[in-house]
Amino acid sequence: MNTGSHTEANAAPGTTAPHVRDATEADLPAIQAIYAHHVLTGVASFEETPPSVDDLRARRESVLGHGLPYMVAEVDGVVAGYCYATPYRPRAAYRHTIEDSIYVDDAFRGRGIGRILLKALIERCESGPWRQMIAVIADGGSGGSMSLHGSLGFELTGTLKAVGFKHGRWLDTTLMQRTLGPGADAPPRDFSRKN
Repeated sequence: MNTGSHTEANAAPGTTAPHVRDATEADLPAIQAIYAHHVLTGVASFEETPPSVDDLRARRESVLGHGLPYMVAEVDGVVAGYCYATPYRPRAAYRHTIEDSIYVDDAFRGRGIGRILLKALIERCESGPWRQMIAVIADGGSGGSMSLHGSLGFELTGTLKAVGFKHGRWLDTTLMQRTLGPGADAPPRDFSRKN
């Protein structure tokens, strides 16, 4: 049984090991600061204007409303990164497929925070009814996202060419996919549900 807490022993020297836990309301300002940096300086998000704390509060509530995890990695009392899963598409037949999102504070890059978050997210989602996890990775995973996902069992499924335009250039998105639990080897738990 996964409780939402997870620690790893590979923390950078001079810091405690990262601790993964469910995000709380109090974490939202730190989450907003991390995400705003990625929106303004990178291509991991295709948003161009950073959302407010109130916007992120509503998004977190939506994630939790779907029964999905929204977690942070904390190092020495500081939110070093966060992750969550969302429904991949809104149509009913997609209900067993989810998409992951992971953002790490630049001050904590290179410390394995992204791997710790993704591993915890996968473990949490495998305990639910979901069977596939999709990663939508921009710009060929130039920040190491493709190798991170590949190291945790995601397989390359395709690339969508020039689907975004940000920072003055066209951007591709690469799709990677990972089976959760029994995947397609067994019908879903709610097989009798009609939509």
